[in-house]
Amino acid sequence: MHKFFAPKENFSEYEGKILGDDVKHIYKVLRLTEGEKVVLNNCEGSEFLGEIKSVSKQEVIVSILENLDINNESTVKIHLFQGLPKSQKMDLIVQKGTELGIHEFIPTLTSRVDVKLKGEFKKLDRLNRIVLEAAKQSKRSIIPKVLEPVEFNDVLLKINDMDLMLVPYENAENFGIKTLFKELKEKNIDLSCIKNIGILVGPEGGFEIDEINNLKEKGAYIITLGSRILRTETAGFVATSLLQYELGDLGGKV
Repeated sequence: MHKFFAPKENFSEYEGKILGDDVKHIYKVLRLTEGEKVVLNNCEGSEFLGEIKSVSKQEVIVSILENLDINNESTVKIHLFQGLPKSQKMDLIVQKGTELGIHEFIPTLTSRVDVKLKGEFKKLDRLNRIVLEAAKQSKRSIIPKVLEPVEFNDVLLKINDMDLMLVPYENAENFGIKTLFKELKEKNIDLSCIKNIGILVGPEGGFEIDEINNLKEKGAYIITLGSRILRTETAGFVATSLLQYELGDLGGKV
């Protein structure tokens, strides 16, 4: 069954209205017609089973049949602070990160981010469209956001807002997520209380040592993801997958 997102203001008690690019997709590509069932999400996590009432080139009206008790969101909110990569790598990062359950993406300007990218990053609309399509495909209950780029020093200020801040680093040795969770358990920290996790991934050139030292001082955990060096677009996926397996919903329920 096809799923669509519509802002809360497009809903009344009995109907939902689909506008924008989805309308053309519905009548021209999917060729959905009156009477067909769809799932409609109000962009705030509530989902409804609906039946298409009318289709025009301007809007699709959906009659609400019932509320659906569905929540496909992870129990942990992962905030990916991504050092801006070159080329179209950010497209891949937000697409696959959405599939993996990342809550939000924060492009980050570290010392080794390409100078041109720092002054020319204007892709938020494009990236948020990619996220929207990935959210539909992966049946997310919310649409993650790609936020405005932040400076490295801004990330330092956000560390205290996170239950954990992890920084994959190629020179970290013998301290990975397994070791971290073992230490937290030994300190009698309830892992189920960890709900907001930041992951800071460096750009292609990695981090300056001063950046790593500043992160340590602010309480971030500098971790290894293994003995092999991962590309910037891969590191966030691996860290997210490990966290979702340990604390979230990846791998299913026991």
